Amino acid sequence: MPSAESLLWSKLRRRQLMGYKFRRQYSVGKYIVDFYCAELRLAIELDGDSHFQSGAQARDKDREAFVKSFGIDFLRFRNVEVFEQLSAVLDSIERKLLEHPKPPCSPPLSKGGRSEPRVHQGQRARAPKGAEQRPIEERNP
Repeated sequence: MPSAESLLWSKLRRRQLMGYKFRRQYSVGKYIVDFYCAELRLAIELDGDSHFQSGAQARDKDREAFVKSFGIDFLRFRNVEVFEQLSAVLDSIERKLLEHPKPPCSPPLSKGGRSEPRVHQGQRARAPKGAEQRPIEERNP
């Protein structure tokens, strides 16, 4: 990952920015965006030197139009902005995040990271530790 992406990723990952989850290198059709927030349908793209070569801006415009056709908002920053004005870049992203109301908090997760135990197909849920274990016939009179 280019260093501008690494720097921005260090600020976006683990829900550090207003509690929103971002993914990196996210596929949208035949394109890959640098960062994506599914909750807000927001893509963030960083432009390095290759984006300023002949024909690259037209390709970027096509890519942006394609991504936007799925109802995804798009933010674009230059690598130099990330290096020299990181707080301004983060402020711009935060302003975009504030345009959308934060969904209500989900219930607290259990120790294993799930709000309810996961039961795979063909498997019965287990009783919590310490719970009385009786045959089904005795539980349902």
